[in-house]
Amino acid sequence: MPSQQDEPKKTESLLSILLTFLKVGAFTFGGGYAILPVIQQEVVENKKWVTHRDFADILVITQGMPGQLALNSAIQIGIRLRGTPGGIMGALGVTAPSVIILLAIAAYLYPMVRDNEYVQAVFYGIRPAVVALIATAAYKMGKEILHGVSGIVLCAALLIIAILTQVHPILVLLLGGIIGLILYRGRDK
Repeated sequence: MPSQQDEPKKTESLLSILLTFLKVGAFTFGGGYAILPVIQQEVVENKKWVTHRDFADILVITQGMPGQLALNSAIQIGIRLRGTPGGIMGALGVTAPSVIILLAIAAYLYPMVRDNEYVQAVFYGIRPAVVALIATAAYKMGKEILHGVSGIVLCAALLIIAILTQVHPILVLLLGGIIGLILYRGRDK
């Protein structure tokens, strides 16, 4: 049975949810983890729909789900705000800009610019910016959720394992969960 904390707040309009995620979807390049700082800025900092800790929990949940991180996050946040209709608005909002832009590019722009050196140069410049945005999101999230030496050491160890072994991300999550059970079970929040 869901607790009061899990029940939708019913205070945000469906239009507000839709418009917020339309903005997120329209102004994010790189997809995947590059969208995290944009979502975080909108739903945690600007709208205050979720806390930093809730946002981190949403990311943990969405990492274990099939599909796109942005889509899954938008659905989870929408559901928290307004239940299933809120999840649908979040999903529509975050995906509609990409679909529209991709259709426009495929149909009209790509054939005209595919060999344009200026367009290629812009994309080469955007790539490092995407990495910087991902690093910024990781840093902000780390400041909020990594407390104590054990959390920092666990994060560093899992990062090293993920980089050196190229193990599947789900295995890294499972390993982190098992270690968390051992280290943190029975501790206060």
